[in-house]
Parts: sequence; structure tokens; C-alpha cells
Amino acid sequence: MKTLRLATRTVGAVAVRPDLWRAGLSQVRRLAPNRWYAHWPFLPVPAREYLEFRVLTQYGDTQRSPEVRDVIDYLEWSRDWHSTARSQRRKRRV
Repeated sequence: MKTLRLATRTVGAVAVRPDLWRAGLSQVRRLAPNRWYAHWPFLPVPAREYLEFRVLTQYGDTQRSPEVRDVIDYLEWSRDWHSTARSQRRKRRV
């Protein structure tokens, strides 16, 4: 139930930030396991092991739940990083 609450709050926080929609969808696509639609819960949810690793490296404890603000910060970082990488690739082509 805690995971559902976190997911709902995170989606709500991203929904009011159109500048993060693309980054959010991109991360869902990247982190979703192959053929996620063929297995319960039929949602593009990252593997439990991956999430535990990310929580452990962020907080030092796998029992702690991520905070919505940290997810938003991650999406902002992801957006900015990919934007910078994209502009660097364009510069090399010219």
C-alpha cells in the first residue's frame, strides 16, 4: 500500500510539471522490464532488485521509501543530463 501511495503522489507531482513529462515517460520506458505487459501487475514497474539498489544507494537502507521530492530531483537531473548530452552530440556533428 505504501508503494501505491508513493506512486500516486509522485504521478501527481509530475502531472503539474509539464517540463518533466518527457523525462518521466522516458524513465518509465527505460526502467520497465521487457514484456512488462505480459506479467502481473501488468504495469511498467522497474524490477524490485533495481529499486532496492537505488533506495540503498540513496538512503543507505532498503526499508526506507523514496521521497517524492527526490524522485522529482532525479527527473530534473535526467532531463538536464539528456539535454546536455543531446546538445554535445549536435556540436560534434557540425
